[in-house]
Amino acid sequence: MDVFADKLGRIGAWAGQNKYLGAIKNAFQNFMPATIAGAMSVLWTNVLVNDTLVEGNAQGLGGIFSPIMVLEPVNAVFSAIQFCTISCISVGIVMLVAQEIGEANGETGAFPAVVGFMSWAVVTPTAHTITSLASGLTDKADKAISIGDVLTKNGVTDLSQVGTFTGFNADYLGATGLFTALIIGILALEIYHAFRKMDALKIKMPEQVPPGVTRAFEVLIPTFLTLLVVGMIGWLVQLITGQYINDIIKTAVQEPLTKIIGDNILAVCLMYTLAQMFWLVGIHGQNMISAVKESIFRPMLYANTTAYATHSGKIPHIFNTTMLQMFGEIGGSGVTLGLLIAMGMFAKREDNKAIASLSLVPGLFNINETITFGLPMVLNPILGIPFLIVPAVGLTIGWFLTTIGFCPRVVLEVPWTMPPLLLGFLATGGSIMGAVSQLIVIVASTLIYIPFVIAYEKYQNKQSESAML
Repeated sequence: MDVFADKLGRIGAWAGQNKYLGAIKNAFQNFMPATIAGAMSVLWTNVLVNDTLVEGNAQGLGGIFSPIMVLEPVNAVFSAIQFCTISCISVGIVMLVAQEIGEANGETGAFPAVVGFMSWAVVTPTAHTITSLASGLTDKADKAISIGDVLTKNGVTDLSQVGTFTGFNADYLGATGLFTALIIGILALEIYHAFRKMDALKIKMPEQVPPGVTRAFEVLIPTFLTLLVVGMIGWLVQLITGQYINDIIKTAVQEPLTKIIGDNILAVCLMYTLAQMFWLVGIHGQNMISAVKESIFRPMLYANTTAYATHSGKIPHIFNTTMLQMFGEIGGSGVTLGLLIAMGMFAKREDNKAIASLSLVPGLFNINETITFGLPMVLNPILGIPFLIVPAVGLTIGWFLTTIGFCPRVVLEVPWTMPPLLLGFLATGGSIMGAVSQLIVIVASTLIYIPFVIAYEKYQNKQSESAML
């Protein structure tokens, strides 16, 4: 056991010190306030001030309480908030991850974020034909139909006369561009740092020149060379493959990872079991898997949010970051709300009762350090067993309930401190079945923890008796 714990500790130390994993984790955490603001806007336009009827059923409060629709003109503002946060997340993430890499490399100020954005923009196509735009229609296979397809089917043979426009494609701005944003943000700042270390590339200014102007000239050549190198990489990729680098990353990296890990219940359970193993040796398990979880499952969340907000068909993904929190982290890592309930019902020892009482309120907000380190869970020979397996059980139940349609698919980001049941209600777009589904997982986790709580108290009593002899 000591050898195993030592190996996990070494892996944890490496991951904790890795600047790339840290940059990805911090970038998503720092952008979270924006995405929650976007989620609140989606709730406003789709749940509160919405009177849409689907098959005779109201999809929003407006279908039940019509006076609220007097606020409908304000929906334009909330739609704009949703667009500039969730639909433009790649812009924010590339700037934040570039800033993190820049700071790790010793840079100061906000200019690394600007370099990251410019580098992303230089490899992102801005000239588009109108015919390539989505028409909003789908075929029998639920595949999007472009404007060009519509025109062709209606007898238009020369599509070159339709015209072009300039701007960033929504696919590159939103969730499907996240992997490109992460890769370019890291690559560009490492290139920039390499050029910044070369004294020959620094333009020296007289001492009487203000410091701000001096710094601007110092980074001028490294900035230009960084954009040139990144731009050349993008140009060569397009020249060789016929595709933009964004599309290559999407099809070769993001989509395969989504299918192999993101939409795979076994891979998800394995990931969470691994996180719990780190917890059991005293390492923050969620921090260990954060970079993988955020980069794969957060784009899936935003794809769901976009589909939900735009009513563009079936919600694409079962798993995403909020869904993982909803079923795999109730009360905190290990689904320890079930442990607290089990201890409240069956704990006899005063020390365990005291720990459970102190941990209940934080646990309702998914903060479980009190119970995790109070028992403790680290190297716990008995409670460590359910602590290891309950998250996978909860995620499997959540996956099953969602697959059969009992629980709606999670479409909104909710603060991780949101109390259970309310979290499930909001995350599923205001569906009571989301709360019911969370309740089912809480009951299941409690039932799993109960026999281990009883066994643990017997173990503690034996240990106390042995110590007294």
